Amino acid sequence: MRITILIGTMTGTAQLCAQEMELALGEGDTQIEALLMDGLDASVFERDGVFLICTSTYGQGDVPDNARGLYEDLQKRRPDLSRVRYGVFGLGDRTYAETFNYGGKRFDDILSELGATRVGERYKHDASSGVLPEETAVQWCQEWAARLQQGNRAAV
Repeated sequence: MRITILIGTMTGTAQLCAQEMELALGEGDTQIEALLMDGLDASVFERDGVFLICTSTYGQGDVPDNARGLYEDLQKRRPDLSRVRYGVFGLGDRTYAETFNYGGKRFDDILSELGATRVGERYKHDASSGVLPEETAVQWCQEWAARLQQGNRAAV
């Protein structure tokens, strides 16, 4: 299995989570590549494999600055992503109730609109919970990968 982790971050927390997920998932036959979203466009989804969006939320519920180009390119070009499977690990702070975890939600919404299939539920980490996101990321991604494996076996 091939997994590309796409990282949207302002302060580095999403990148730290992605690194932990990369270590947790990079065993056996699984090939993992983590990419910061800086400079990426919609063509990144032409790669083989499954995608994991790991992103924080910034400002008034926006995607991080380094993810803006990719997000806007998806909105503008509107490619057919019907062959794409993905997961979302979102970071946010529930004290911003109206825009809590909107960075992940925005990517989830646009990918779904373009025909991609989300595997599992979108995870919404809450910074005000007191739980370290990188610890949650490892547990969540292992469950997510198990769900992917089940789906792969069912498709055979």
